[in-house]
Amino acid sequence: MSLLMFENQSAPPPGFVWLVGAGPGAADLITVRGIRALQQAEVVLHDDLAGRELLNYCPPKTEFIYVGKRAGGHSASQDEINWLLVSHAQAGRRVVRLKGGDPSVFGRLGEELQALRVAQISFEVVPGITAACAAAAAAGISLTQRGIASAAILATGHECAEKTGPSLDWEKLARPGTTLCVYMGTRRLGELAGRLVAQGHSPHTPLLIISNASLPTQIIRTGTLETATELAADAEGTPSLILVGEIAAQNRALLAVHHRPERTHVAV
Repeated sequence: MSLLMFENQSAPPPGFVWLVGAGPGAADLITVRGIRALQQAEVVLHDDLAGRELLNYCPPKTEFIYVGKRAGGHSASQDEINWLLVSHAQAGRRVVRLKGGDPSVFGRLGEELQALRVAQISFEVVPGITAACAAAAAAGISLTQRGIASAAILATGHECAEKTGPSLDWEKLARPGTTLCVYMGTRRLGELAGRLVAQGHSPHTPLLIISNASLPTQIIRTGTLETATELAADAEGTPSLILVGEIAAQNRALLAVHHRPERTHVAV
């Protein structure tokens, strides 16, 4: 990829941390401000990035530390990540915490900010394109649309697991006129679909699973809450975003009149 270079940048003082959203996967969906941060980095703590060429923006001597999380295993605990951010910044280094999507959406941003505040370390949060927006763009639909969906709800599929903290109000999630965007929910989609139906959603409510949104390997799977388990089994093992609601039906209508990129495949 051709790298964008920016001159006359005002460098922050030593001991600084950027928390940067890398976007949904495609390297060219990172923000200009995110690139600027990478070009000044001395240490980068990064997750599972589909667009690893983003690391090419960094200076030659940058230290890269992989702290990714995948289903079933973490390379570093959140406490370890917090410690790495603080310790490198306290050593006077400029640190980038590079996260997929947007740091503030299911990205543990609050915990990392708290660690930096306690240690009195200067920081900047650089937003990124989150998976729900990328998935909607990939499917050729809008998360909200007059007459169909007046609200979009971002939720995590991990809520289906037993937990001691606050849980989602499934009755509210089943209200008409909303688009439900589920992160990290493929493994538990069957259970999630069952809860939504139990709270009033029709089993025929449209559903999309967008895997590897924005990448050449992108796949869009279409179905309903009734076929959710089958679709989820087919998508398991790939990073996916689930869209539930009447807005998802617009994907089928648009396919008939709009050219689709070659990298997008639709499995019905």
